[in-house]
Amino acid sequence: MPTAPFPAPRAAAASSGPTVAIDIGGTKIAGALVHPDGTMTATTRRPTPRGVDADGVMAAVAEVVAELSESPLWSAAVRCGIGSAGPVDASRGTVSPVNIGAWREFPVQERVVAELAAHGADLPTVLAGDGVAMTAAEHWLGAARGHANALCMVVSTGVGGGLILNNQLHPGPTGNAGHIGHISVAFDGEPCVCGSRGCVESIASGTAIARWALDQGWSPSDTGSAGAGAGGGGGGGDATAAGVAAAATAGDPIALAAFDRAGRALAAAIAATATLVETDIAVIGGGVAAAGDTLFAPIRHHLAAYATLSFVKDIQVVPAVLGTHAGLIGAAAAATMLLPSSSS
Repeated sequence: MPTAPFPAPRAAAASSGPTVAIDIGGTKIAGALVHPDGTMTATTRRPTPRGVDADGVMAAVAEVVAELSESPLWSAAVRCGIGSAGPVDASRGTVSPVNIGAWREFPVQERVVAELAAHGADLPTVLAGDGVAMTAAEHWLGAARGHANALCMVVSTGVGGGLILNNQLHPGPTGNAGHIGHISVAFDGEPCVCGSRGCVESIASGTAIARWALDQGWSPSDTGSAGAGAGGGGGGGDATAAGVAAAATAGDPIALAAFDRAGRALAAAIAATATLVETDIAVIGGGVAAAGDTLFAPIRHHLAAYATLSFVKDIQVVPAVLGTHAGLIGAAAAATMLLPSSSS
């Protein structure tokens, strides 16, 4: 048997067939067959429907499954992983994505299992939140590869994450362990949408960065550029985190302060997590991370003041590397890591 360029995720089933991967987000629903070496075939996607009911959104998922089933490798599939925007409840197989209003406690896992069966594939299936899926992906093929204990984060319109502990994905009972965005880092901070106060997400998300900068008197101008942050468009008048990042690069003091504030919040949360479970690397992806050193420099600067104990002071903070592929690769990796290791 030829040697795969990458080992399969730990706890891989004995069967070496592909994993059906489905990635559900607010803008797209994607699918692929992900193979044990991390390659993908039969990749397909649909725009996430707008202005439809729950079944209308599910219809797009069903189309993705139907298209995957046309692959000649479909019959060799051994499992299915679903990665979805959250909140998720993996214990019940339900999702209530903030950016898919038609789905509230929607039984996506049950519905996907039924679609798989309708196309002749009776497969064990796992549901994971997008932060957990990204974590599984980065540990398998990305920036956390080779690290037994890792925190991975998605910093975008929200802030999510996941944990690798002792080389195992640790999603927790409902699939929400590692949700670092709702660690409180500001005792008297502003209320968060979750109902708590001073959460990382309320300070460091792309939405929060842009809102704070605007509140401090920053005005978007022609310094905006595409791809620098969550929701990033380009050109003049960009009032998103992309525009703030571009202004920070140009030296705008308010924009720099907005990213310094976000970096401090992230550093405090990373240090707290590392102190609690002894992670030795923090991998950060998502739209805001595309700002590069504008975000990472203040994180690393403030981390020195928070991660002071001997067992956390050397924690690395690095950018994620898998980008848009993390959703599908992560859905497959999560399924491979979480399902029992056994022959089918």
